[in-house]
Amino acid sequence: MTRKQRRLTLIFGALALLGLAAGLMLFALRDTVVFFFTPSELATKTIKAGARLRIGGLVKPGSLDKQSGQKVRFVITDGRGDLAVDYTGLLPDLFREGQGVIVEGPYAGGEDAAQITFHADSVLAKHDERYMPREVAESLKAKGLWQSDKAGAP
Repeated sequence: MTRKQRRLTLIFGALALLGLAAGLMLFALRDTVVFFFTPSELATKTIKAGARLRIGGLVKPGSLDKQSGQKVRFVITDGRGDLAVDYTGLLPDLFREGQGVIVEGPYAGGEDAAQITFHADSVLAKHDERYMPREVAESLKAKGLWQSDKAGAP
């Protein structure tokens, strides 16, 4: 075997090993390579207790319950399933009923996902492409330049 043939064999062998490693990683991560689960998807999955999850959906209207201190309880829905969420901390300014949110935290597990309460340690509120910071919107309103059809309400 010539020097050039050995080099090509080594390169192709290394590429094959790299491809095999990437394939094995993608196979192992096939269920966890998602940005978030919805409440109805969570009900169909078998997830180990203690796994960190992101769960997304809309805050169900009428479900927001602000308790003592910074404790908040609300329900996330995707129209087919609901999930009760407990959170302690400051909520984002954009958080409100009917708004899209993503909560993150460890999954406590349980028999029926519809009966559990998810204890979130972070809450992310979604905004649309027309979002404008409250200060900018108030400044535009004060100057008479506010156009509500071009920018989201603060």
